[in-house]
Amino acid sequence: MDAQLLDILVCPICKGPLKYDKTAQELICNPDKLAYPIRDGIPIMWADQARDLNAPAEPVRSGD
Repeated sequence: MDAQLLDILVCPICKGPLKYDKTAQELICNPDKLAYPIRDGIPIMWADQARDLNAPAEPVRSGD
């Protein structure tokens, strides 16, 4: 993720700063508790595509 891009990107809801989670490939908004995905190097900054950080984790399914 380009550092200059990170400097100008803000949360589309609260306009606050975002934290880059390199491992999960997400941009995190701590005040709104949302994680915006990064797909193929492109941040997806739509609220309906964000992951709710307060939501319980989905269980891992094995062998379906």
